[in-house]
Amino acid sequence: MLGLMQGQGLAISSLIDFAEKHHGDVEVVSKRVEGDVHRTHWAGIAQRARQVANALDGLGLAFGDRVATLAWNGYRHLELYFGVSGTGRVLHTVNPRLHPDQIAWIANHAQDQVMCFDMTFLPIIEKIHAQCTTVKHWIALCDDAHLPAQTSIPGLRSYESWLQAQDQQYVWPVFDENSASSMCYTSGTTGNPKAAVYSHRSTILHAYAAALPDVMCMSARDSILPVVPMFHVNAWGIPYSAAMVGAKLVFPGPALDGASVYGLIEAEGVTFAAGVPTVWQMMLSHMGPKALRFSTLQRTVIGGSACPPAMIHAFKNNYGVEVLHAWGMTEMSPLGTLCTLKNKHLGLPPEDQMQIRLKQGRCIYGIDMKIIGPEGQDLPWDGVATGDLLVKGPWVLREYYRQEGPSPLIDGWFPTGDVASIDPDGFMQITDRSKDVIKSGGEWISSIDIENIAMAHPDVQMAACIGVAHPKWDERPIVVVVKKPESNLDAATLLAFYQGKTAKWQIPDDVVFVPAIPLGATGKMLKTRLREQLQDYRLPA
Repeated sequence: MLGLMQGQGLAISSLIDFAEKHHGDVEVVSKRVEGDVHRTHWAGIAQRARQVANALDGLGLAFGDRVATLAWNGYRHLELYFGVSGTGRVLHTVNPRLHPDQIAWIANHAQDQVMCFDMTFLPIIEKIHAQCTTVKHWIALCDDAHLPAQTSIPGLRSYESWLQAQDQQYVWPVFDENSASSMCYTSGTTGNPKAAVYSHRSTILHAYAAALPDVMCMSARDSILPVVPMFHVNAWGIPYSAAMVGAKLVFPGPALDGASVYGLIEAEGVTFAAGVPTVWQMMLSHMGPKALRFSTLQRTVIGGSACPPAMIHAFKNNYGVEVLHAWGMTEMSPLGTLCTLKNKHLGLPPEDQMQIRLKQGRCIYGIDMKIIGPEGQDLPWDGVATGDLLVKGPWVLREYYRQEGPSPLIDGWFPTGDVASIDPDGFMQITDRSKDVIKSGGEWISSIDIENIAMAHPDVQMAACIGVAHPKWDERPIVVVVKKPESNLDAATLLAFYQGKTAKWQIPDDVVFVPAIPLGATGKMLKTRLREQLQDYRLPA
């Protein structure tokens, strides 16, 4: 016996239709590449998304053809989110922080037909366009007045003139909800990048889950600032969830420095923000010396890499902002867990609650997870055992685009590459990346734990722990540190800071001060590159 419900498929076009009909006057605010602040609303986004759809039809693109973006967070990028996927084409968000040769390789591998780019990235496009053999149309996300007077890019046109000629009416096509909607390539720190291809079904389910009260708790009462880039895993799904609930969206554009982000939060009454730890570190460093406060910000989701406990304490204790620790990955659309307390935790002392908040959180409905040992055996959820973390669910990758390499699944589970523990209440804590864990004298040392202690020191701006070769212990940890401006911190002082905070054998053998730690395209520390930079380093005798 089958259910007797209507069989309407899940489609991204339904999100923008809903936002226009029920929340049409809700603002979408963008800091533009041009330097000004642009204001529109969901009805305006919907209208222009339909113009995008007509424009793509006019180019003769086939169903499933890829349309690439090389763009910051802004209203034009948002229009492409809905206008491209809504027609059955595939939105391919390209990370502009990758090396130009990698961008060209990705565009060719994805067989992109159209490339839409912010003028910030004109030098990249001019450098690589001849290498992008499948791209037939180049669209600059600006008006005619901001096009370059001379360029080598064939047939370059402005986005505004492209849309201006298009009808504002469009009937979204109906197709299988499992059709591809968008795609995002991994950073490719080892080998060539690989692409996760998301479907309309997986994207809508992910948007539902992200908006739940125990997840990001998004609603029509929120003003949301996604600092996490729209070119990285669809800005963690926030644009879709915001349309679903009718929230105000505030886009930072290219201005991601502490002063700009703080100013935008205050000017637009932002209640909820999302980003990686490095962005928030810049903002907190800007606010502290000036004794600045938040007037509207209530909570922030921090993910991408482990959030240092000192940052969670600073947000909560100094500014009254709740930090929601999150974990996920490109192959998971990206959300897997988010840390919110259960009812039974509300009566715990603040320090006990904080110990829970420091974890990456518990599963969102739709995601299942487990940890396994070296022989593939399931490990207990006791908060002590650590093992390789595996996940599965309706928005978790089954295989990579064009079946690059063998299927990554292990008996239907996706191996995340993270090492974690899970406590009896289901709260998961990442203890390390499998490639970053340090094995010293047969014992494992968590690089994240070492980094967190360093980050708690008031003179440390950023810290990364790596293992270096040791003749007796195989590996020993060192901590690489960027000091805060004007700091006179020395190695002996920082190493003394570790006393009593971890086992003596886990204390780093040395501190290496550097002007900067290399960051990846999404703000994560690049330990592979850091190891290369320190390949000639030798431990003190």
